[in-house]
Amino acid sequence: MELHTTAAGTADHDTAVPARAITGSPPSRRSIYPWVVFALAFGLLLADYMSRQVLSAIFPFLKTEWMLSDSQLASLTSVVALMVGLLTLPLSIVADRWGRTRSLVLMAVLWSAATLLCAVAASYEQMLGARFLVGVGEAAYGSVGIAVVLSVFAPRVHAALGGAFMAGGSFGSVLGVALGGVIAVQLGWRWSFATMAVFGLILAVLFRAVVTEAKLARYATDPVAVAPSAVDTVRAPVSTLFTNPAVLCAYLGSGLQIFTAAVLLSWTPSFFNRQYDLPPDKAGLVASIVVLFVGAGMVGCGYITDRVSRADMSRKWTTAVVFCLISLVCLTIGFGLGTGPAQLILIGIGAFFSGGSSGPTAAMVANLTHPSVRASAFGTLTLANSLLGLALGPFVVGVLADHIGLTDALRLAPLPYLLAIAAFIVGKRVYPAGLRRLTALDPAIAR
Repeated sequence: MELHTTAAGTADHDTAVPARAITGSPPSRRSIYPWVVFALAFGLLLADYMSRQVLSAIFPFLKTEWMLSDSQLASLTSVVALMVGLLTLPLSIVADRWGRTRSLVLMAVLWSAATLLCAVAASYEQMLGARFLVGVGEAAYGSVGIAVVLSVFAPRVHAALGGAFMAGGSFGSVLGVALGGVIAVQLGWRWSFATMAVFGLILAVLFRAVVTEAKLARYATDPVAVAPSAVDTVRAPVSTLFTNPAVLCAYLGSGLQIFTAAVLLSWTPSFFNRQYDLPPDKAGLVASIVVLFVGAGMVGCGYITDRVSRADMSRKWTTAVVFCLISLVCLTIGFGLGTGPAQLILIGIGAFFSGGSSGPTAAMVANLTHPSVRASAFGTLTLANSLLGLALGPFVVGVLADHIGLTDALRLAPLPYLLAIAAFIVGKRVYPAGLRRLTALDPAIAR
């Protein structure tokens, strides 16, 4: 397989990487800067999902004001994930070459401006167009952001950090749903969008001031992973993202396992509004607890995965299977019960494990792809998550809810876990061959 070499980077102060950043001694392990990078990238991910999921809290308002069906409401959510799925890979490839930090800032400004357009939308069609632009802005943030974060931390903590970073989506959803519902009741639903937009713009300015390519390279555990265009090194072709069977299993399993988590993020406010007769603001607050469980589970399951797989990286596949099984059983039984404490407990347990496989799959993608195309690899992972989970899940449940009712639709939502489990089992079987493919591509990164 042909490999390409790249020349030194440009002289731009934001993208140029000093030679000492690559050849000099690494900074102290106690340095705080990698954690500053994580905090700012995580903060922007919160803003990303606050802008995306605030819509769920105002479903009841839009349904009443504009007389929308559940499938129309679902389309306002799914159009964002659809655009993320369609654009994440090409935009991640652009970010790998143009500069990841500049790309992240541009994305944040775009989705925040589009969220302001949501605040002034006067009809369903205008709202759909504004949400389309939100999706364009958010398209590659997750993939490029996680590539930047993992580049300045050692591989032994990638599952925990990957899970924690991806959990930012759930925590952002919590804030978006909870604050959005309260603001909508107190000030009107338009102010819910405006608040999220301003938060995103402030963080974009802060990120631009603190994080640069040159600083990232100084703290990189692998300089190629931070600035692949700034060093003389082998460069893997983009085709390698799709020719490793183990990586393909990670993509597929991740997208399928996020299906149900995406349903919980989008439809639990409406579930509590309809089934428990809670007003929109209280329904949003209760739903935010469920969403918080989703995010906490991503962090906790990532930590568990790193602990049990220290001696054998292939155990990450096993933990992914276990997390899917637990969520499948708990959510299927939980949504089948009547309203009450037993249902809430099972839904909470199922929610905790619903996205638990996100950390393991992110670690597998990082472990099985060349550093020079890692943002693109995470872009492909985001594409799978978006098309198979974040876009498909809420929309399918919305369509089913129009025909069989929301509760019955939610009862069917965990079934894609069965396919995710199958993908993870196959992935574990072909994992050794996947590692051999990576080593053959570039012996210098054998692990």
